[in-house]
Amino acid sequence: MSEPRYSIGIDLGTTHCALAYVDITASEGEQTLCAVLDIPQLTDPGTVEPSALLPSFLYLPHADELTEGDLDLPWSTAQDYAVGEFARSRGALTPIRLVSSAKSWLCHAGVDRRAAILPHDAPPEVARVSPLEASTRYLEHLRQAWDDAHPDAPFAEQDITVTIPASFDPAARELTLDAARAAGYSALTLLEEPQAALYSWIQSSAGRWRKDVQPGDIILVVDVGGGTSDFSLIAVLEREGNLELHRVAVGDHILLGGDNMDLALAHGVARKLAADGKALDPWQMRALTYACRVAKENLLTDTGLEVQPIVVPSRGSKLIGGSLRTELTQAEVRSTILEGFFPEVEASVRPSTRTRGGLTQLGLPYAQDAGVTRHLAALLGRQVGATAELEGFAGQVDANASFLHPTAVLFNGGVFKSDVLAQRTLDTLNRWLEAEEAEPARMLAGADLDLAVARGAAYYGYVRRGQGVRIRGGTARAYYVAIESSMPAVPGMEPPVQALCVAPFGMEEGTEADLQMQEFGLVVGAPVHLRFFGSSVRRQDQIGTLLDFWQPDEVQELGEIHATLPAEGRQPGEIVQVRLRATATETGTLELTAMAMDGDEHWKVEFDLRSQD
Repeated sequence: MSEPRYSIGIDLGTTHCALAYVDITASEGEQTLCAVLDIPQLTDPGTVEPSALLPSFLYLPHADELTEGDLDLPWSTAQDYAVGEFARSRGALTPIRLVSSAKSWLCHAGVDRRAAILPHDAPPEVARVSPLEASTRYLEHLRQAWDDAHPDAPFAEQDITVTIPASFDPAARELTLDAARAAGYSALTLLEEPQAALYSWIQSSAGRWRKDVQPGDIILVVDVGGGTSDFSLIAVLEREGNLELHRVAVGDHILLGGDNMDLALAHGVARKLAADGKALDPWQMRALTYACRVAKENLLTDTGLEVQPIVVPSRGSKLIGGSLRTELTQAEVRSTILEGFFPEVEASVRPSTRTRGGLTQLGLPYAQDAGVTRHLAALLGRQVGATAELEGFAGQVDANASFLHPTAVLFNGGVFKSDVLAQRTLDTLNRWLEAEEAEPARMLAGADLDLAVARGAAYYGYVRRGQGVRIRGGTARAYYVAIESSMPAVPGMEPPVQALCVAPFGMEEGTEADLQMQEFGLVVGAPVHLRFFGSSVRRQDQIGTLLDFWQPDEVQELGEIHATLPAEGRQPGEIVQVRLRATATETGTLELTAMAMDGDEHWKVEFDLRSQD
């Protein structure tokens, strides 16, 4: 394979996708040529138009709904579905045939993400796809769009980087890789979205970023998109006269974003309609949610717009005459979102939790607390000592601080297209800092909220080739596997479980580590389940550290893998004496390999959660 000409970055977003690229041959150092691909997509039946953004929506039409050629694309005449703008607009009218938030479903450990479950509330006669398949179709569309525009530089021969939330666990990372491979991506790397946003800010500054940040700065990246809220903390160091960036912490996976805001607005509008004696069925509620999404974007970004009409279609024969009409005002939108999602709270406040019901509808596990600022306070509180042992920061941490003090903030995600929301977040953070007599944090300007992640991913692919500045940090968490203790049977008592550290915090990509001093028994040829844990605060644990106990806020369970490891000539159920090896791959995933002590066999455990019966 020849050397790639382009570094391609792909933002596989909850609400939209984008593709940017850097011409490697025409770039030097931090002086790069970064461009965005205009993606051809259906906007109406039979109409194809290019756009920088590909909405992350998949529409599955009825067989008799469209005529021949209505779904044709420049590179395909055999497609029986639509992705992009037409899928979004058509799906707003027929939501039971619309797949949305596939990325959020892809990281939902409570469902089989390889099963055809979307649209999750569609009636039996509607075709369904898996979260994995929906993600594959978006990625495939981007690949085909590139090849159509660049026949002289095939996609398969370029350097590809796909972005994911920093909070994605190993299973969700592996599933993203599977989706990309199914879409024809032969080789790729995964990059965390907040890092991509910061890379974009660096690239667009053309070297000026060194004047905007100094050694000792702690950059807080706040990324609130359509489906998730992602926080990352990146420290600025000086080493041998050069500035270096080190990622020191990431937040938990928080399913909280623009989708939640759309739902909140839709329920508010539904209450207004109910007061007028107009009830909505579930189908209309979904249509109302999509209408509120459009209204929210317009009313938050256009300061001169005071009112947005809302039309909810009817499923009756008199479609237009039966539609329900109301309106959403700018004051209602700001009140709902500011007070509900960005409340002015104290730094000591934490997200509220409640006991879930034993039975619940199949759906996404949204965050129980909608307050983005409360989740931010929790992260900063947990990470108060994150820089205590970092070179250049030792001794600078205020012993009286109750949370880590950022000095700069970079906003990313479509939610922050509204200056009102960005300013509210910054003002809240600065009130916390002022209360602890710390300097206020400053906003890093110039971010492209729609395209920063794709642009940053393209620049990262270029940086990986030895050019420009790279953000260091390795794995964002320490990872552990459960080890079941050997003990006599005791009625009513489960064997105690220990947590073995197989990948310490900050393990660099492309490295592997063997647990030389420990041996374990591995069950082969019979069904087993393996439990995995993660911690974003236990920085001191090394490969092989065995935990007998831990606090609930220290270590969180990531899920189980149900598998039957091949016996490879041994008896089913035999316990094989093994040693373990952990590998942080170049693609951004984690692999665990068990190697037999008395032979050449080895068993690789991949972090892809299959169907859990």
